[in-house]
Amino acid sequence: MSAATFNFDLTDAAVILRLICALFFLPHITFKIVGSPPPALEVFTVAGFKPPALFMRLAVVVEIVAGLGLLLGIYTQWAALVAATSLAVAAGAVYKIERKWMWNRGGMEYCVFWAITCVAVAMLHWN
Repeated sequence: MSAATFNFDLTDAAVILRLICALFFLPHITFKIVGSPPPALEVFTVAGFKPPALFMRLAVVVEIVAGLGLLLGIYTQWAALVAATSLAVAAGAVYKIERKWMWNRGGMEYCVFWAITCVAVAMLHWN
C-alpha cells in the first residue's frame, strides 16, 4: 500500500472496519479533552500514571494521530498498530482500576476487542 490511499469505498468490508476503528476514537478523545478538569484525568490518576496530565495529553496526541491515519488511510498498517498499542495500554489501565472483564460493568473487554480489531486492520493493509 502507498503512504496514503484515501479509500472510502463503503462496499469494501476492510474500509468499513478501518473507518469504524478510526471513528470510535472521537468519543475516546472527547473524554480526555472536554470538561475542566476532563473526567479522564481522574482515570489516569487512579491508574497510577505519573504525572497523569502529561500522560493524558500524550494519549490524546497518539489517538489523534492514529485516528486520522486510520480515517484517511495514511500509513494504515502503522496507524492501526499505534492504535492497538494505545488501546492495550487503556485496557491495562481499566483492568488495574476495575479488575473486570465485561465493558458494560466497567471492564476492559471493549478496549481489548477494539485493539484486536485494529491489529486485524493492520494485517489487512500489510504488504
